[in-house]
Amino acid sequence: MRIYMQIRPPENKPPRFYQLQLQEDLLDGWTLIKESGYQGSSGKITSEHHNTYDEAVNAMVKARDLQIGRGYRIVYSEGTSNP
Repeated sequence: MRIYMQIRPPENKPPRFYQLQLQEDLLDGWTLIKESGYQGSSGKITSEHHNTYDEAVNAMVKARDLQIGRGYRIVYSEGTSNP
């Protein structure tokens, strides 16, 4: 699953982005990868390990909702909520 969001920038700045990506890992768990920064530049990347798919999806939804509350809007999403 992947969600890509942007927020309208102040004048003369590129848009800010926030991306969430969910990947199955090799340890029978799931990794939520979060990337944020200015469009066109390298961003900050963090990751969280979750033991189950449901935990990972819940963390992804929580992170998405937090960013929407900060003014980001979803530009692109792919994937389903079923592994």
